[in-house]
Amino acid sequence: MSEQYDFDLFTIGAGSGGVRASRVAAAHGAKVAIAEEHRVGGTCVIRGCVPKKMLVYGAHFAEDLKDARNFGWKTENCEFDWAVLRDNVLKDVDRLEGAYTDTLENHDVTIFHERAEISGPHEITLASGKKVTAKYILIATGARPRLPECEGAEHAITSNEAFHLDKLPGRIIIAGGGYIANEFAGIFNEFGSKVTLVNRSDKLLRGYDPALVDRLLQISIMKGIEFKFNTKFEYIKPCEDGGYFVKLTDCDEERVDQVMFATGRVPNVEGLGLDKAGIELGDNGEIKVDRFSKTNVDHIYAVGDVTDRVQLTPVAIREGQAFADTVFGGHDPLAVDHSCIPSAVFSHPPIAAVGMTEGEAKNKLGSVKIYQSDFRPMKNVLAGRNERSLFKMVCDGESGEIVGIHMIAPEAAEMMQAAAIAVKAGLTKADFDSTTAIHPTMAEELVLMR
Repeated sequence: MSEQYDFDLFTIGAGSGGVRASRVAAAHGAKVAIAEEHRVGGTCVIRGCVPKKMLVYGAHFAEDLKDARNFGWKTENCEFDWAVLRDNVLKDVDRLEGAYTDTLENHDVTIFHERAEISGPHEITLASGKKVTAKYILIATGARPRLPECEGAEHAITSNEAFHLDKLPGRIIIAGGGYIANEFAGIFNEFGSKVTLVNRSDKLLRGYDPALVDRLLQISIMKGIEFKFNTKFEYIKPCEDGGYFVKLTDCDEERVDQVMFATGRVPNVEGLGLDKAGIELGDNGEIKVDRFSKTNVDHIYAVGDVTDRVQLTPVAIREGQAFADTVFGGHDPLAVDHSCIPSAVFSHPPIAAVGMTEGEAKNKLGSVKIYQSDFRPMKNVLAGRNERSLFKMVCDGESGEIVGIHMIAPEAAEMMQAAAIAVKAGLTKADFDSTTAIHPTMAEELVLMR
């Protein structure tokens, strides 16, 4: 520990990236403190991917129970109780918050359960008025849902509040075209809500291969989800007896029980003293950093969603790890490779992807070869479900190297994790062809595509 400062590292924000960086830095021998004004665990654990995936699991039972009848199970008397699922999810969130806290405390990280602000060179002021100093400061404050500007926007919920609803809405409008909007559209639809997804453009899930997006759109419409494109909100007005009147452009006023905004996320940079510290921000309010997560101020770093590089929890964790190993671990500087990052949309059915889409590959490589498998999963056949899955492999036309894999299928994300290793390693279509299939599985289509 440097005798000049109270701490070697002070982290602002105890989400996935901040916790990982703090824990690893402490394991390297640094004296570390972390400040969190809300709950330890951050967006992913408290109000993001973890509780959302639990809702996705719960929603899947709606289809599984129907499908089970063709497999011989009698399921006619099943009922769904939203409050039971909600409370069990929130209970597990509490457990995970405790686990994250224990991890920090077991590594002797000092936790301040209050807001922190950079108040001078190497100085942090806490909400209590206490001032501390640190050799290095790490900002890992994440991001929050963006609220569009329209009359009555304050009456809408975001993904933050969706986990705490007293009851399920009979009718809900969800604004957005990204993964959060599509995921919650699927969740509420499976729970029996009438769902309309409103998007200001004509594109869903930008960055994903259009063939998969089109397939999801077709299946979602078949499931009963309504889509309105090139549409914006004019107003949201509460009804005297509950619910809301909603007016969309080019649409008649309608009455709904709930409106949800899922229109992107904004970096949390307000009130951190960044202007006083002279930290440069980007056009979207994000903290600008170099490839080693360092800001323009030599002793201040930032990781995770607040940098708006790739807003994914595993990326924040890798950035936090690389920062701690670089600054405190005695390693040569480590930079996270933000290319070829696998991702998933936990829709119904889910989408998973890694690498370039067909269009991106053609623009970059010129010559490409595309291999596809369009099939009806065995389980769907016996269940009488007509949904078809689609696998797509994008290869360099000259070398045969696989530069992208895209799939929409049950358990797509589980299959993609292993496939992403192969793409990252630069394997070729011939490598996949020479691998024996595991039969009968959906994953075997990865090595059987022609």
